[in-house]
Amino acid sequence: MPLVKFTNEKKEIEVPEGAVLRTEAIKAGINLNCGVNGYGESINKFMNCKGLGVCGTCRVNITQGIENTNKLTTREWVKFKTPVSFPPDPIPCLAYVGNEDTMRLACMTKVMGDIEVESSPDISLFGENFFS
Repeated sequence: MPLVKFTNEKKEIEVPEGAVLRTEAIKAGINLNCGVNGYGESINKFMNCKGLGVCGTCRVNITQGIENTNKLTTREWVKFKTPVSFPPDPIPCLAYVGNEDTMRLACMTKVMGDIEVESSPDISLFGENFFS
């Protein structure tokens, strides 16, 4: 069974192959529905899209083993790769906030092998990519 390491929580869990990352994190007592740089985390734990890939609050940074996950879904591609979408995404675009190549939505990520996950990655609104 694949091993998922949560670096911020200093916790490791074994999950069945093909399991959804968000579901397994909830079972382990890990809240992945984070706010923006720590703001709104308590409310987002209850007010989120429940795993439909719409809200973007369950974003995680896969620091190791990105190849052991499913490919980027269309909803993730819209969130992380496109500055504007049609129809418009209800949540602001995350395409220029840093870690675009390794950031995923936990609700859309299937675990196929060992991975290392940084939950609640910081969003750098004034980073090098934001105004490009």
